[in-house]
Amino acid sequence: MIFRLDERLLFPNPELAEDDGLLAIGGDLSPERLLLAYQNGIFPWFSDDDPILWYSPHERFVFFPEKIKVSKSMRKVLASGQLKVTFDRAFAEVIRACAAIPRKDQDGTWITADMINAYITLHHLGHTHSVEVWQDDTLVGGLYGVVINKVFCGESMFSKVSNASKAALISLCQSGLYDMVDCQFHTDHLESMGAEMIGREEYMWVLQSSSPGVSW
Repeated sequence: MIFRLDERLLFPNPELAEDDGLLAIGGDLSPERLLLAYQNGIFPWFSDDDPILWYSPHERFVFFPEKIKVSKSMRKVLASGQLKVTFDRAFAEVIRACAAIPRKDQDGTWITADMINAYITLHHLGHTHSVEVWQDDTLVGGLYGVVINKVFCGESMFSKVSNASKAALISLCQSGLYDMVDCQFHTDHLESMGAEMIGREEYMWVLQSSSPGVSW
């Protein structure tokens, strides 16, 4: 059963989500609703032609930062200084680059103009953060996400040169700020770097038991 949201600031029990994680439809992208969603393991995911769709997968693909695998070649890249990593220096540029970058087997983007505006607003309020990767003072990669306590709920990443998104992810995990980095869905690439699948119960335990994160 898919629940239809109205103006009330509430969500149904995430355990009632469909097999694909779809939980509810409608509502808005106000800061209050977005924060309530992420605090309950729910996130929006939809395209321009869809109403707002809210998901809470029964399993989540996550990094426990201490378990991230960094290859010898990637350690050399990071040590070389050819890529410079910063935090929260260019949030708007990162989210717009994530929306614009072409994706294999994907027509268009789910990062709509409304989503961009909503997450930039959350950034100004201190709830969303970005990691930027620079090469010769040019933004070549990065990622962004929502922070709940000490969990970084990753939304998207992009890379314009080899290893840029890897550098962003590794730097995020090695920052020491988070107990868990949520990747939402499985990819072979992230699995090779140490990400693993966990159930909703474990996910919510980490999300709700971790202490508030430290601001960059």
